[in-house]
Amino acid sequence: MARFLILTLALLWPAFGMAQSQFRTVVTVDNAAVTAFEVEQRLRLLRALNTPGASRESALEQLIEDRLKQAAARRAGLSLTEEGLERSLTEFAGRANLTVAELQQTLRAQGVEPETLTDFVSVGVIWRELIRSRFGDRATISEAEIDRAVGGVGQNSSIRVLLNEIVLPARPIQNEAAEAKRNADRIARITSISAFQAEARQLSASPSRERSGRLNWLNLSELPPALAPILLDLVPGEVSAPIELENAILLFQLRAIEEVEQRAAAPAAIDYAALYLPGGRSERTLRQAQEIAGRVDTCDDLYGEARNMPREALERGSKVPTEIPDDVAIELAKLDAGEVSTTLTRSNGETLVFLMMCARVPSLDTEQDRNVIRARLRSQRLTGYADGFLAELRAQAVVRTQ
Repeated sequence: MARFLILTLALLWPAFGMAQSQFRTVVTVDNAAVTAFEVEQRLRLLRALNTPGASRESALEQLIEDRLKQAAARRAGLSLTEEGLERSLTEFAGRANLTVAELQQTLRAQGVEPETLTDFVSVGVIWRELIRSRFGDRATISEAEIDRAVGGVGQNSSIRVLLNEIVLPARPIQNEAAEAKRNADRIARITSISAFQAEARQLSASPSRERSGRLNWLNLSELPPALAPILLDLVPGEVSAPIELENAILLFQLRAIEEVEQRAAAPAAIDYAALYLPGGRSERTLRQAQEIAGRVDTCDDLYGEARNMPREALERGSKVPTEIPDDVAIELAKLDAGEVSTTLTRSNGETLVFLMMCARVPSLDTEQDRNVIRARLRSQRLTGYADGFLAELRAQAVVRTQ
């Protein structure tokens, strides 16, 4: 019997040793442990979320900061209810147009446990609540500060970006969408400008592929509002997370960013036309689009081109920027009046969009939405307080590597 037990222990010992190694403590933060398992899980999560610069070092640093944030929240008597956690998880998953269960399943396929996602989201939520409760009174924005911000943004300067782009066709046919997703996840990890441009020449469906995906300078104010924080968070060489559009996936790589003198206020509306051509990106339809582009000089000329087509084949109108679909707004930002894009499709890729910029309608009222500016300034101020508070916590903590 004793010999049997010895043999059994000998067989089980490698697995037991592996488990012990997996859950060993790698760092303590004021006696709160961070395990090797947590570091590995956080790294897998960061990679699954296409976080730029994801590494074992950045994963460990995040977990150290998490311990500091959790301890500070406990000292302040703050906690997250089950309802609050569920609501936060739902909101987080919704950013990717997924349910919580769908996101957990997607992450599990990449080796990320549900508890890892829960910890990641809950720490972020409770930390924001702590910062609001601790510094909210000091983040009040005065009318004078808003006035200065209006003058600074509307009259003095603006931000423009120099980008590379890749547009991957992702129609739900012949596994095209799945292949586009795989390529997008791979490209999102590129940090070399030359490597990204090589992918653009090979895979991109945009006419910019002939220029290795290079775009001219774009004013940030003319791009979709949701795109601005994504681009501002990049450093030169970094690639955005994949942006899913209708029948396509878009990726941007930042080449440069600069602040320039503002020559004109952001447009109040954009006048554009879309002529919908059956046949998608077939050789015949692309040739037809090229022929139309050679015949028209202004958007008004498109009425003649559409005279024998169904009424819904031509869409013409003037819309405020926030009403324009993101994929259309991105293309329009690249165009001057009279220029054309044939990058987009509709109807699962069966219809080519002949998109023409008509005009940018200048704002007749330079007064910006003061509530939006107030919220932006308050967020910036709270972020500054949060960074300083976290640095203070880190300086006071005892962090020991095991």
